Amino acid sequence: MKQYVPRYPLVGLSGWSGSGKTTLLEKILPLLSLMGLRVNVIKSSHHDVELEPPRKDSARIRSAGAAEVMLASPYRYMLAHELRGEREPTLEELVSRMKPADLVLVEGFRDEPIPRIEVFRPSLGKKPMYPENEHIEVVASDIQKPDDLIRPVLWLDLNRENQVVDWLLNRSAT
Repeated sequence: MKQYVPRYPLVGLSGWSGSGKTTLLEKILPLLSLMGLRVNVIKSSHHDVELEPPRKDSARIRSAGAAEVMLASPYRYMLAHELRGEREPTLEELVSRMKPADLVLVEGFRDEPIPRIEVFRPSLGKKPMYPENEHIEVVASDIQKPDDLIRPVLWLDLNRENQVVDWLLNRSAT
């Protein structure tokens, strides 16, 4: 897998389902926005996503065979691209479709070689990911840093989102 240099900093969020990745995003995005930063987010899903209920116009048009449907309003627009057997786009292709931003946060795409924050909650009963994923640079957890880290990573308090924001700002400045 080739590594590419994005037009702007990319940082991934990793963690088991239910660990709080989306909750962390909900906490840090307003802080980054208040600082005047434009932040894009790409979220990967292994499920079929539905932008509108099946009987609404845009869903009916997609179902009828449109390759892409853009739904626009005075508040937002959404673009649905039907793959219809095409391969899933790469992260690089998805990023290139977005407007430029100061930072792109990526939830999912766990095999992409981008710097990552792992959201780790031992109460889920799952092992941490950082020992096997060399791209995880930071662990944000609801427990204190263990004395016997398997490999060196920065350990942050998941409940202190300012720590995560500080790391993101310092990371993207390099």
